[in-house]
Amino acid sequence: MSTIPLQFSLQVDGPAPSCTEGEYLPRFLHPTPHHGEQLQARVNQELEIRVKASASFSRIIDVIISGPLNSTKYETTTGEYVINWTPTAENYGQHFPFCFIAEGQYGFDIYHSEMRCVVAKVDSEGPEVNVTCTQNSMSVTIERSSIKNLHGDHLRLINPSCRVYTNSTHLFTNTLLNDCGTRIEENNNELIFKNKIITFDDPRDIITRKDYLEIEILCKYQKRTNVTVEFDTHRPPIIISEKGFGTFNYQFEFYASANFQTSRGPESYPLEYDVGDKIFMKIEPVTPVLNTEIFLESCVATPYDNPNYPVSYPIIKNGCIVDETVRFFSSHQTYVQFEMEAFKFISFHDQVFISCSIIICQANNPNTRCSQGCVNGTVAPPAHHHHKREAPIQTGSHFISQGPLRLKRSASQVTVSPGLNLNLVVVAVCLMAAVATVCGVIVYRARGQRIRYKPVPSHDF
Repeated sequence: MSTIPLQFSLQVDGPAPSCTEGEYLPRFLHPTPHHGEQLQARVNQELEIRVKASASFSRIIDVIISGPLNSTKYETTTGEYVINWTPTAENYGQHFPFCFIAEGQYGFDIYHSEMRCVVAKVDSEGPEVNVTCTQNSMSVTIERSSIKNLHGDHLRLINPSCRVYTNSTHLFTNTLLNDCGTRIEENNNELIFKNKIITFDDPRDIITRKDYLEIEILCKYQKRTNVTVEFDTHRPPIIISEKGFGTFNYQFEFYASANFQTSRGPESYPLEYDVGDKIFMKIEPVTPVLNTEIFLESCVATPYDNPNYPVSYPIIKNGCIVDETVRFFSSHQTYVQFEMEAFKFISFHDQVFISCSIIICQANNPNTRCSQGCVNGTVAPPAHHHHKREAPIQTGSHFISQGPLRLKRSASQVTVSPGLNLNLVVVAVCLMAAVATVCGVIVYRARGQRIRYKPVPSHDF
């Protein structure tokens, strides 16, 4: 005990207006680990724990953590808090608790969430993996001897068309930063591009004797560096320009409710919905365009921002409703408002983009495609012939898209047994560029085995 007298003061806050979690008291959301969950860490490799909370009336201002020495924390631009800790060789075989609470503020009052605690066990190293990041791509090599019962013909990236190749000593693959299903995340200082190497079986098989593997690849770029690819999560307005008709900017936005008063801001993407939730969408000109109306010719949902992607789900076709949950709130206006119920693609895809084809027409003209509305898909709409000096009465078809949307995970989906790890354990050894730092990170998961991880060596590019 210390012989030095200690003095301190306590500030007692007033009672919360409601003790219901998620109103004034913060409520934890996915991907926050469950209380008592067991995590696996690796010596000299960075453990990452992601925490997210929300409240209807109070504003989340911080997450307070208690953990081992050298634990750090930062906030992402999407409001998640990331706890990092790198165990040392002396920590091998030991268990370390992490506890955290979320703080919400309403006026001058501070409200706390429940306290959650998880336990990290420090284990040994895993497969020999090397990630190399350049200004527009990432590549991975894996030593075959470090992975048992797996071959390159059973591995792929998120996009099934992006395969992993093999030779006598290594497995290897590479992808552009905007290809093969690569996704982007950011915090205040970094852009983080993510993909995964996963195992797959022949869909005709009903059993497997191959180990399950999941390697998450991360390339981290300081925001002041030059990343030579555009990868926006929120799609900007498109420009429609046709001779004799004019040049206009049109935007596709999602809204919070059927009154279409509050659009979802770019910072809220990717948007999260539960299956069956109403999705409210609006396509309109950025500035009013007089004497025009917009026609929604078609809409499709795809797991990537490509309306021609082989996996797609038709929502509207030839102006006709295909998905039975679609409902329109407008007709023959300068804008189009509609809703549908949220869904997810079966199998691996966990995100959805909506791409629509629109036509801009002269308002109240019975000879335009807009006035025809729904037409049978087997019958082409009649062509319109104009004399040379006639002003055009409609544009061609133009694609506009927005997304991604993601399905919220239920508690049953994120509950794991004590032997498995839902959280990401990451190791970042940075690649030094002339003006900024680029980091490559890998995560390895094995079904029925302990999770194994390997630090990423540094390479200059």
